[in-house]
Amino acid sequence: MPATLLQDGLVVFSKRACPTCVLIENEMQRAVREARNFQIVSQDDPRFPAQVDAIVDDRELDLSWTNHIELMPTLIRFEAGREAERVVGWDREAWQRLTGIADLGAQHPKLQPG
Repeated sequence: MPATLLQDGLVVFSKRACPTCVLIENEMQRAVREARNFQIVSQDDPRFPAQVDAIVDDRELDLSWTNHIELMPTLIRFEAGREAERVVGWDREAWQRLTGIADLGAQHPKLQPG
């Protein structure tokens, strides 16, 4: 059975081979713990980020292709199964706003391309 994405919530597409994804690994872990309805899709390693139990394995890239993912990380907010907003790369203010975690990534640059 193919993996499914959240119908309502935040989905981040990531991969271990992405330097920006590695930079924000702790932020993704924190978002899984603290944000409501947060899901991680990994293109290359379903164990990345570490210490996250439910990571969607997308090594076949089916979900990435369907959702037009070109750069990592890509954070998408879904409402009723439809994309409502997309952030490509690390944009601290956008990630803070979408996750509701006011100090998320405070130690990182404001912007970091994917």
